[in-house]
Amino acid sequence: MSDTSPQRFVIVTTMKNEGAFMLEWIAYSRSIGFTDFVIFTNDCEDGTDKIAARLDDLGIATHVPNRLKPGVSPQRKALRRARFQEVVKSADWLMSADVDEFLNIRVGSGHLSDLMDAVGNVDAISICWKLFGNGGHTAYRRGFVTEQFFRCAPENRFPNFRARGVKTLFRNSGKFARMGVHRPRLCDPPEPCIWVDGGGNPVSEAFQHRGWKASPGFTHDYARLHHYAVRSVESFLVKRDRGRTNHVNVDQGLEYWRHMNANHRPDKSILERLSAARLEYGRLLADDVLASLHEQACRWHEDKINELLGREGWPEFRRAIGAITGGAPTKREAAHGAA
Repeated sequence: MSDTSPQRFVIVTTMKNEGAFMLEWIAYSRSIGFTDFVIFTNDCEDGTDKIAARLDDLGIATHVPNRLKPGVSPQRKALRRARFQEVVKSADWLMSADVDEFLNIRVGSGHLSDLMDAVGNVDAISICWKLFGNGGHTAYRRGFVTEQFFRCAPENRFPNFRARGVKTLFRNSGKFARMGVHRPRLCDPPEPCIWVDGGGNPVSEAFQHRGWKASPGFTHDYARLHHYAVRSVESFLVKRDRGRTNHVNVDQGLEYWRHMNANHRPDKSILERLSAARLEYGRLLADDVLASLHEQACRWHEDKINELLGREGWPEFRRAIGAITGGAPTKREAAHGAA
């Protein structure tokens, strides 16, 4: 008899002080077909680690405390350690993704099965970011990120090199030696590999061997990775204070905000995918422990913003990034509902 068991799609992620945003991301990702999550946490103050542990108790995720030495990249260490997790070993498909990245599948009903049908029998799919800016929002507001921020980078134009970043969903078939932040590494010597972009077109041989961003000609017909890297001005303060998960010694300051705060065009297409996410979100909050931990994380986020604004230099930083609009809508666009 043939094996008809459903495929396991696994996300490996690292988190620190992301509790206010975790459950939306988990709910959305589950609603489009991801079956398992491996969540590495480090140095959490807001209960992110407790939420991850509760998701582990409920069988939704595997939580792994990520103990680090000074100067070590949490993300890179987590990806090195991930291969030892049983859920990773048994996965059919793997992806490294962050809590601010939402895979928007543009075919069928927006499910991973629709994406697989569209691309066919492939080994890897590299999907390009679409950067979403703060859309003029200064204050942190509770609720779905995907229902608050709609201004983004142009569909086929990249305002800076960071906007070309990709993440890769790849088959756990033995053709790849290890996971990477943006794409897996091929075995040495490499085996023949069918590797496509978000439009189902083959990537270049050079891209298969190195690189973290989309090459000229990348297509996005079937999928795009919506990247809410900044959220509101006030939430970005908390992100900057937390520090980076990869380039740990690099400040997330004005330059990062300028690059990631893209507000050139509106894109509300993800709203079509949120009804299923809402159902998953409701199921998660039906657990009293998760609901309480989520509430605590949101309150911590609000209190942290107030604390940071009481520190020397932070009100000035808030004003500085708030003045960088990143291609924000004109008054005419805003009056016609384009924001």
